Amino acid sequence: MAQAKISAKASEVAPQQQQQQPCAGQLRGRFYRSTSMADRSSRLLENLDQLELRVEAFRDAASAMEQEKETLLEMIHNIQNSQDMRHISEGEREELNLTANRLMGRTLTVEVSVETIRNAQQQESLLHATKMIDEIVNKLLDDLEDAKIRLLSLYGACTSDVPAGPIDQKFQSVVIGCAIEDQKKIKRRLETLLRNLENSEKSITLLEHQKSSLRQSCNTKQD
Repeated sequence: MAQAKISAKASEVAPQQQQQQPCAGQLRGRFYRSTSMADRSSRLLENLDQLELRVEAFRDAASAMEQEKETLLEMIHNIQNSQDMRHISEGEREELNLTANRLMGRTLTVEVSVETIRNAQQQESLLHATKMIDEIVNKLLDDLEDAKIRLLSLYGACTSDVPAGPIDQKFQSVVIGCAIEDQKKIKRRLETLLRNLENSEKSITLLEHQKSSLRQSCNTKQD
């Protein structure tokens, strides 16, 4: 009697176990589906990685175009204000200025803008750094030599090379708080300002030399 009850109980449990256990085909299907999802995810991630490289290359190319535009405008401006332009006939100077203005106008028609993503602290640091440079620029005409020394100290704070003079430690701490792209732009702006100052000094030196030569010539004639 006991053996019969055990056999009957076993026969009731067996069908239930068969219902609960999935067949081999179901397990195989789940396994293949999981593998397929992983492959798709891997391919999508690989595509995004490649696109990220292209996006960065695109931004770099746009930044290079920004710099080229700044360089072209600076070169045109320097030609218009060069000493050579002052030592040609008025008609030639007018014709060259028309050409320079045409080139400047065509350059300005190209709009290139690479926006920099900043957090609140980086935005504040950029404004502070810009203000410090502007304060010196606004006083350029008051004291050219002092402005050059101060700009050099700011530039020394932006370069990894050993500076020739003192470094503005306060400015350096401000620039470090800026975004990397802003740090590069700040450095480029200071380089441009220093080049313009150097050109101005050369023009002033040449003008003073010409005045001195003229005075000597006048004195010689009087003697």
